[in-house]
Amino acid sequence: MVIGAGGDEQPTANDAANTSAQQSAATAQSSNAGTATPSAASTTVAPSDSVLNASGYITARRMATVSAEVIGLIKDVTVEEGMAVKAGQVLATLDATLPQVDLDLAQAQIKVLEARLASTNANLAEAKRVLARASELKNAEFSSEASVTRAQADVDSLSASAASTRADIEVAKLSVLRQKERLDDYTIRAPFDGIVTVKAAQPGEIVSPSSAGGGFTRTGICTIVDMTSLEIEVDVNESFIGRVFEGQEVKANLDAYPNWDIPASVIAIIPTADRAKATVRVRVGINISDPRILPDMGVKVAFLKA
Repeated sequence: MVIGAGGDEQPTANDAANTSAQQSAATAQSSNAGTATPSAASTTVAPSDSVLNASGYITARRMATVSAEVIGLIKDVTVEEGMAVKAGQVLATLDATLPQVDLDLAQAQIKVLEARLASTNANLAEAKRVLARASELKNAEFSSEASVTRAQADVDSLSASAASTRADIEVAKLSVLRQKERLDDYTIRAPFDGIVTVKAAQPGEIVSPSSAGGGFTRTGICTIVDMTSLEIEVDVNESFIGRVFEGQEVKANLDAYPNWDIPASVIAIIPTADRAKATVRVRVGINISDPRILPDMGVKVAFLKA
């Protein structure tokens, strides 16, 4: 700054440069204030649709290891692993020689009793004719009362014998039914539609409903799984079980197919906790049917928001 002759202040070149620099800084600050700079806090992330993630396994509600009700020698096994079977289909047969003989014996016993009944009925008919003649002669006073009484006793005795034989025939018929049921036990059939996953016995082995005779006695013929009853079983930490409710939609991903989203929903929350693991078991139903879904597969599930 320089003082002129009239006492006025005159700006120098340095003062003009400083003033220009201050104006430029102010302009730049104003420009920066009007423009938002991007930062991590201003980045928006889409919220997840799941409230809880868990892992579990594919399980079958209908799975049976089929065995025989009687102990016997296996003659034939008609199934293999992976085979589809229908309810009532023959899976295996046992040696039924002895029960077949017992059935034949029971049926022969019926024939014997029926022949006995026919003989008794014939004698009864003759006894009734004798009684009728004795009664006519008694009325005509050509016979005694003792003859009539004796003829009546014969009729009563034969009637009782016929009734007893008929009862024996009914018992024999029941015995035949029992022997047929016992004979049918030597044919092992599928209890429901499904897939054979395990074949545990071969012809020539002994099968028994309970373990006996050491390791040479089989307790099952095969294992059948109903593939339409597959569901997911998940253990949820009890601290987060409040986030799960019946009917809740679930997204499932098999470990074998991690990019395949399987629609599912919660069937039930088992009303008990595992004290050792501090978890609650949850049953999750699978809303589709697909041959890629197999029992005991690992699966990850995401419980979705309501």
